[in-house]
Amino acid sequence: MHREDDVGRVLQTSARSGITGYDLVFAAPRAVSILLAVDPAAGPALVAAQRASVGAALSYLERRALVVPTTRWGERFGAPASWSAVVSFTHGINRAGEPHLHDHVLVGARPDGHAGVLDGQALRTHLPAADALYRAALREEVKLATTWRVWSQRGHEHVSDLDEGYRALWPGHEDERLPKHHWTRSGALGHWRDDLQRMTPIALVSPPTERDFDPHAYAAAFEGALTIHRSDLVRAWADASPYGARPDEIDEAIDRVHPMLRYERGRPRRPLTVAEARRTVGRGRELEVDVADGAQRARTARSSSRALDLR
Repeated sequence: MHREDDVGRVLQTSARSGITGYDLVFAAPRAVSILLAVDPAAGPALVAAQRASVGAALSYLERRALVVPTTRWGERFGAPASWSAVVSFTHGINRAGEPHLHDHVLVGARPDGHAGVLDGQALRTHLPAADALYRAALREEVKLATTWRVWSQRGHEHVSDLDEGYRALWPGHEDERLPKHHWTRSGALGHWRDDLQRMTPIALVSPPTERDFDPHAYAAAFEGALTIHRSDLVRAWADASPYGARPDEIDEAIDRVHPMLRYERGRPRRPLTVAEARRTVGRGRELEVDVADGAQRARTARSSSRALDLR
């Protein structure tokens, strides 16, 4: 439980800015959230997987997106920064009483040690990549922590052996502003047990061939693009990892192929053409082995992203 002064310490701004902070929402795919109700015994592991994946996405944003606009010797650039504190709230249910695993992460507008606020445009530029990394990390973490297998196809997550009837039972109510209800744990579990009595099986979705990297999906992500930046590569690589991947390994793989982008941070400066971006696909066999080896290592050593404390 957070105290009010914990939140107040995070939401810091400058005298010239009206923005005190940002609420970053990391919502698990619906199929993953449904596992909270279908397999209550796996609940603690699923929550731990969620928090580890959120930590990995936040680490990416702090490493790549967090800059403060600065002028030095007449030149405008983004000075690297880091958050002084982070507050995270993990929830497992929505207002309609459906399983909905998600985190609200509050970050301050003024980074640690800076008088000015962070570059909001740079943060927004990297959010799609952070979201893709979060989902790829979650697929990997759930695989390691539970008996369930999560996979992604054309941007939608599925769970092996989870009937689509569950998704029809709990369709989500994102567009409805329902009144708030403070659910207790026992109340939520009881509500889900009652709902499960009404579930009608529909069908199982067949998973794709199990592989760590899909070069065709990666190449398709750049179709029609005029310019491509490093964050686009990150998002495409994460989405082309159907069974998940560790975000740090995605970072390392892209840096090996595009070393000129290794230190890119904040607003993108050096765009790539489609042909340059697809060079990763041309070297995909080598990189696929790298990612597969990394996945094997991850089974015996937990991701370093767990070191980020999201209290």
